[in-house]
Amino acid sequence: MSTIRLPAVSGTFYPANPRILKKEIEGYLGKAPSGGLPGEIMGLVSPHAGYMYSGQTAAYGYRVIAGASFDTVIIIAPSHRSFFVGAAIDDQEIYRTPLGDIPVDTELATELVEENDFIHINSKVHSGEHSLEVQLPFLQSVLKGFSIVPIIMGTQDAESCQRLSSIIVDRIKQKKKKCLLVGSTDLSHYYPYDEAVEIDAVAVKNLNGFDVEGMIKDLAVEHYEACGAGAMIATMMVCRELGANRSRVLKYTNSGDVSGDRGSVVGYVSSVFFKES
Repeated sequence: MSTIRLPAVSGTFYPANPRILKKEIEGYLGKAPSGGLPGEIMGLVSPHAGYMYSGQTAAYGYRVIAGASFDTVIIIAPSHRSFFVGAAIDDQEIYRTPLGDIPVDTELATELVEENDFIHINSKVHSGEHSLEVQLPFLQSVLKGFSIVPIIMGTQDAESCQRLSSIIVDRIKQKKKKCLLVGSTDLSHYYPYDEAVEIDAVAVKNLNGFDVEGMIKDLAVEHYEACGAGAMIATMMVCRELGANRSRVLKYTNSGDVSGDRGSVVGYVSSVFFKES
């Protein structure tokens, strides 16, 4: 019997009814432009709020990979519920959403844990975490025949990003698998609209320029904020090491654009990394 990680935030962050969920995601994807990238897509940065707030922004990233083929999707997401050192991989064999079951690439997941003291097996930090889960229905809507490696980051400093990315790159190169990286993050939290846009513009600029070093430096001096900064930076690092040389911010919004409440907003961004052909 396979072990299953059951959905924790269906019915809150996104609809629990599969018919309603499918229709909602199709609506988001239908409003996002497709294609137009001159090269091989290797990674995304995607938001992780409730779909009513960030779903349309997330759709901009997922739309450009619709119909693509990947062996494994490695999702890197931050921990909102637990603090721990390093990164954690779930030992469940299947991740379930209202749209069906996604197999975990248990072989790659096991190899990522072996022979290092940074990545650990820890199902507890995965059990209630939303930042990774909300990516799954979108992936199910645009890809077929893929597995996942679910990674939650505890510490998100520059050294942790470098260690995690090095381990992932080494294993991907050895396995010779075609992998997609997804870094899950929201941007600034609870600033007035105009101030949030100004703060988030720093992260957006670094994403658009594929500037990993700039992203690290600006985070260190608090020029921008992101709850999944480590997940975003590690994703950029992995994609760069695997050959990506271009990036593009596809959409930036904040919650005020949806709710109309501009007094206290949360920022969202969708970005793609690719190897220019």
